[in-house]
Amino acid sequence: MADIKIMLPAMGEGVTEARITKWLVKPGDTVEEDQALAEIATDKVDSEVPSTTPGKVKQLLFEEGDSPQVGDTICIIEVEGVEDSEEMKEEPPKSEATFTQTSFDSSSEPVTNDNKTKLDQDTKYISPLVRSIAKEEGISIEELNKLEGSGLNGRVTKEDLLKYIETRTKKLIEIEKRAKQDILSAQTSPTATISEQPASESSLAHEIVPMDRMRKLIAEHMVRSKQTSAHVSSFIEVDVTNMVSWREANKANFQKLYGDKLTLTHLFAQATVAEIKRYPLLNSSVDGDNIILKRDVNLGIATALPNGNLIVPVIKRAETLNLTGLAKSINDLAQRSRENKLKPDEIAAGTFTITNLGSFDTLTGTPIINQPQVAILAIGAVKKRPVVIETPSGDVIGIRQICILSLSYDHRVIDGALAGQFLKSLRDRLENFSLDQEL
Repeated sequence: MADIKIMLPAMGEGVTEARITKWLVKPGDTVEEDQALAEIATDKVDSEVPSTTPGKVKQLLFEEGDSPQVGDTICIIEVEGVEDSEEMKEEPPKSEATFTQTSFDSSSEPVTNDNKTKLDQDTKYISPLVRSIAKEEGISIEELNKLEGSGLNGRVTKEDLLKYIETRTKKLIEIEKRAKQDILSAQTSPTATISEQPASESSLAHEIVPMDRMRKLIAEHMVRSKQTSAHVSSFIEVDVTNMVSWREANKANFQKLYGDKLTLTHLFAQATVAEIKRYPLLNSSVDGDNIILKRDVNLGIATALPNGNLIVPVIKRAETLNLTGLAKSINDLAQRSRENKLKPDEIAAGTFTITNLGSFDTLTGTPIINQPQVAILAIGAVKKRPVVIETPSGDVIGIRQICILSLSYDHRVIDGALAGQFLKSLRDRLENFSLDQEL
């Protein structure tokens, strides 16, 4: 018999931990190689941890809701017919009970709240996830220690805390309703004085909807970006008539040849990547007093999800792809975004982002920079408009396909002149789109 350690795998640059959302096995279960053992969640992406060997589950070292670090052993698989490794002989795995008592004594940070209360050493163990939720909801350590947990050794799980928050919210709403009734009763009472004021209906007629995990992360990321970068936005109008006409003439053939849809977003992305290579400062980041110029253009494409949230999958080294490769990559990442099948590394290391506001018929906007990038391009809706066209024989009015491009940029790195040059150059490239271009 041999005991094989299953560790939390590396999940991309900058990802140091993941939360175990669900165990798919239990001790005693027989598993095959590559069988999913647990579902895990990072900042925005859910994935699975597979078994590296066939065998029997001997021990689960973390509970659902815990957040192990990359490289931590999360599970022990017992394999028949294999001698125990020296590593396992020298340091046998700890039991779950021992783990909860000893593993976090020195490495865990003290729990803090708005009142700066710290968790004493003699209080029960609270997982990092539960601590984080409690801090966001303004729940003190004293409250947490009074809760009856359903986890191992009475540990308070995520579900216990969410149930407590829901109950507490209902109580607050009930107290508010009773207060309203008391005020109304006082108004109709003969002893009511003229100084009494009716309660504001707008303050009482509301519904409390807790943010989900992704919405909290988006909110935190956007606020941090505004606090970090000196945001400025510049706009330019673009006549994309040629590009629209070419796409209409070639989209059916593209679908037939490559089995993928061809959209205006793909054409905008190709042109943007080409211009970024001409203006490399837009493909940089800030580190203290240094500007880091990135060689690769890792293009992020903001994608709306069915639940109303937003995610930004990244096409790595987009400058090496032709139109077909770029279109297939964008379509694939967008589809898997909506199906919640992205890998953590596929939303990391972006260097420049595009967001297509035209998908929702929006003319323009001022998007927030996706840190640590220094710029983001918004593409407005393409609309038919009468415009003045200059010809050798004089000016004429014609119907053209027009859209507005908006560039939000970090003024610490990019000045208005550079932003204007980039937008003008991008406009010229789009307006001079050749109708004779081949797929």
